[in-house]
Amino acid sequence: MPVFSIPLSGLTASSTALSTIANNLANLNTVGYKQMRVTFRDLFYQTVGSSGSGNPLQIGAGTGVGSISSNFSGGTVEPTGVPSDLAINGEGFFVVQRDGGLQFTRAGNFTVNDEGFLTTEDGAPVLGYGAIDGVINVNGGLAPLQVGKGQMNAPTATSLLHLKANLDATATVGKTFTTPVTIYDSLGASHVLTFEFTKTDANTWDYRLTLPGADTGAATPTTLSTGTLEFNGGGDLISPAGNVADIDITGLANGASDFQFTWNLRDANNGGYLTQTASTFSPSATYQDGYGPGALLDFAIGTDGTIQGAFNNGAKVLGQVALANFANQQGLQRDGRNMFSSTLSSGAAVIGIPGTGGRGTLSGGALELSNVDIAQEFAKLIMAQRGFQANARAITTFDEITQETINLKR
Repeated sequence: MPVFSIPLSGLTASSTALSTIANNLANLNTVGYKQMRVTFRDLFYQTVGSSGSGNPLQIGAGTGVGSISSNFSGGTVEPTGVPSDLAINGEGFFVVQRDGGLQFTRAGNFTVNDEGFLTTEDGAPVLGYGAIDGVINVNGGLAPLQVGKGQMNAPTATSLLHLKANLDATATVGKTFTTPVTIYDSLGASHVLTFEFTKTDANTWDYRLTLPGADTGAATPTTLSTGTLEFNGGGDLISPAGNVADIDITGLANGASDFQFTWNLRDANNGGYLTQTASTFSPSATYQDGYGPGALLDFAIGTDGTIQGAFNNGAKVLGQVALANFANQQGLQRDGRNMFSSTLSSGAAVIGIPGTGGRGTLSGGALELSNVDIAQEFAKLIMAQRGFQANARAITTFDEITQETINLKR
């Protein structure tokens, strides 16, 4: 008699394949989706005898699903221009926090919630390494990443400045030139520092740095530093040989802390910022490293996951996105919502910085699309359909044979 369980097993396996293919096609446009593949295996065999040559005579019991695996190859990376969007180039998964545990995803269509934290579209915080005063602390453990525009960048007092200018070599002795440079104190308040240069001899100038008396509560300008500048016959600064360091600003009327700054006279190549040629006095550039308080305007995420915040007083690192890798990606459990969970089969997550330890790099303002190939899925769909139809035809045939067998006794 025919064994109905054999074609029924084929129907079941083909039905599973059809469902998996349909799921792939349904997720054709799902961000970060990874294609799934069904493979079959034959079942046990019954030995009914042997041939004259001793070869076993066996009858198979049908087929079953051997595995449903995932294709973790990368999908196409599509630029979006949205700062919170991220795509992984290579291996790895974003780490998110849900219900007190960790989940993992390839979908980088993140957003910023009402508290300023980077989250998935359904509100799960994206985890990474925080930054303290712009310095990333990878030893501080994983934490939600705050990128909201409500953040403030604390002020920093000026500690370094330089003035690029030419002193007129044709000026008469006693001629004075002045130019202002804005600096900042510990509260972020600005102060106008005045540079005063007075020619005292050929190739020789006295300098004086002053602060308005009102800034220190004095009736007259406060002198911060004085000295002499000497130039050679080519107009190059030869003295002082170094920079003017440890210029103190104390007793500010607004209550800011006392601070020091250095006046850099030479650049990294030991060229002088000040020159003396037969040309009009012309300050061409100034630089100082202090700034007032500022609010976050925008952010961008680099290839290594570093989140660079753009404040209206400068830039500062806000944190770094982390990536996780696994010894066996096929062992991950799909949880829906583009999420995976680790299992004993996958091994524990190995979490670190993008671009290290076999983890891929990131593309900010871009998304990884589904890696489903519609042409391949249609081809598989036809094969699975034919398998289902063939097994259905076998059941129909078995049914007819069974009816003929029953009719033999009539």
